[in-house]
Amino acid sequence: MNMREMMSGETHKQQRASDTGNPPPLPTPHSLLPTPYSAIRVENLWKRYGQLEAVRGVSLDVGEGEIFGLIGPDGAGKTTTFQILAGVMEATSGAAEIFGRPAREMRSQTGYLTQAFSLYPDLTVAENIRYIGDLRAVPPKEIVARGRRYLRMFDMDRFEDRLAGRLSGGMKQKLALACALVPQPRVLLLDEPTTGVDPVSRREFWDTLAHLSADGLTILVATPYLDEAERCHRVALMSQGEIRQSGAPAELRASLRAKRIELRASNLGEAGQILSEISGPDREIVDVQRFGDRLDLLAHDPDEAKRILQNRMSAAGLRIEEVRVDEPTLENTFVAVLRALGQETHEAPFPGRHDHGALRGRIAIGADNLVKHFGSFAAVKGVNLVVRYGEIYGLLGANGAGKTTTIKLLCGLLDPTSGKIQLAGESDLRAVGVREQLGYMSQKFSLYNDLSIEENLDFFAGVYDVPEREREEKKRWVLAFSGLEGRQDQITGSLPGGWKQRVAFGAAIMHEPGVLFLDEPTSGVDPLARRAFWKMINRLADAGAAILVTTHYLEESEQCNRLGLMVAGEIVAEGSPSGLKSQQTGHLLEFIVDQPQRAADTLKKEMERWRVSLFGDRLHVITDEDARSGLQTITRELEANGLRVINAREGSFSMEDVFISVVEKARQEGKVASED
Repeated sequence: MNMREMMSGETHKQQRASDTGNPPPLPTPHSLLPTPYSAIRVENLWKRYGQLEAVRGVSLDVGEGEIFGLIGPDGAGKTTTFQILAGVMEATSGAAEIFGRPAREMRSQTGYLTQAFSLYPDLTVAENIRYIGDLRAVPPKEIVARGRRYLRMFDMDRFEDRLAGRLSGGMKQKLALACALVPQPRVLLLDEPTTGVDPVSRREFWDTLAHLSADGLTILVATPYLDEAERCHRVALMSQGEIRQSGAPAELRASLRAKRIELRASNLGEAGQILSEISGPDREIVDVQRFGDRLDLLAHDPDEAKRILQNRMSAAGLRIEEVRVDEPTLENTFVAVLRALGQETHEAPFPGRHDHGALRGRIAIGADNLVKHFGSFAAVKGVNLVVRYGEIYGLLGANGAGKTTTIKLLCGLLDPTSGKIQLAGESDLRAVGVREQLGYMSQKFSLYNDLSIEENLDFFAGVYDVPEREREEKKRWVLAFSGLEGRQDQITGSLPGGWKQRVAFGAAIMHEPGVLFLDEPTSGVDPLARRAFWKMINRLADAGAAILVTTHYLEESEQCNRLGLMVAGEIVAEGSPSGLKSQQTGHLLEFIVDQPQRAADTLKKEMERWRVSLFGDRLHVITDEDARSGLQTITRELEANGLRVINAREGSFSMEDVFISVVEKARQEGKVASED
């Protein structure tokens, strides 16, 4: 019997509420409370910085060999908790233990990846590994052997001599993980390890974590991506320094006692507004979220919700095109918990003065056979795209696909090698008035870290020529949108990443551009703040703005009206989110088995590896057979290898499944990203 099976029947203690006057934590499922095989034990942990209480009575237990997710909004206390467990700082009070000993005494047994990339960009991959190994007193021969082992595991052994600064985001994170593993820790702490990492690299990263966990390594991970949290054995929702709810992802989703309804209808903006007015925690329709070609509703009784939908939509003269009932997501649970605690993001009305509605439908951004070479390297190869006023277009691709280069070409920051560009109705990007119509939020944080928030806003208001009479009102809106009212004098560089992104977004739209480029705008932003971003993006589009956005968060990509999937400098697929899903050949099958990791490894020996992915205790498999035959074939294969199938069914393609499938098929055709 393995450790996971031994743990499955154990009972756990309930999380404690701290005596702080805040609402008590929501109940933790009985089957998921602490186990006698705890690798990490935190008991009534507090950390104070003067009057600020960053961690307030946190208690949790993580079993040996478990992947445990810690999720929460910016400022929840996650990083402080990690630093205490890593022995970087002392707690004010309470216990933090690793295998029964104080965390500070177990630093040699703990690997820690911080949010910031902490390796040396001017050292090679091998030199970074050697430096960390020497620092942790690993024998030289062992450093070489272990380093090569992990580089082979991460498919990075061919990059040993490459400078770390020249690696893509995903490769940097793999190198950081290899360095953390060289001392062979028993516990691994990962603080948002995949922020800014593309979906292909994220999936590979999580497959690696699953293997390490199966080998007995205990992993505590913080992530803003709730699709990643689904891959954890258990998760805890953290807010304002306290743990509010914990359990297996499936149990947390079930705790909502609600269903998710996908609604496709004419005029989504108007439909969303009507339904938002009748939704709320105590209403039949609990929540309304707008996506690019649908609305997602949360309802306790789907049949009653459908009746309400029919009546409301009919009365407004709106046509219902499709209604589909599905299970809620972990994000639905996360948002519901935070709302119950009164933490809904405050929505300050945008002080809009300039409507672009008269331009709706005209071409705002156009590319005709766009090509860009850097020496002999072709970064962009014959790209054709059109974005119209009033439209949100998402450009998706792995690291090195050419997305950022394409955006720089389209907004005139780079000159193309060949091809034609149309921008804001002009073919000459240097024509008078074109620049004033653009807004641009770059992938890298683009404000000045050594200026205050207000100084940054003043600077960009001047650059964008925001009328003097509007500046104070716009600045107040940015502060309200960012949740930073009264903190305008704070130095920008001291803000957490998610808050910086909010300020940068606000600065980019103060002048109400007709054409807006957003390069990974919500990287590292928590789900509540992400919703606020997208509400604002939709409002800008409703007012007629054309918006081109890149993102690595594929659930977020469904907020776009149309998507273009880019591989190795080419757009290889294009369409609405629903359209791209419907274009996929084959079927997605979901299996729950008694030994998930062994099942995944077994199937990867028989199938192309990209077709198999592990999500916690669930296995996703893409097959070209019909669904019934595929379920039978794979079930027989698993059972022939001594694995027990507990449940099997056909599932729905997610955008991640679509993206991985499109990218892998393009690679089979010889299209390879520049990372190699």
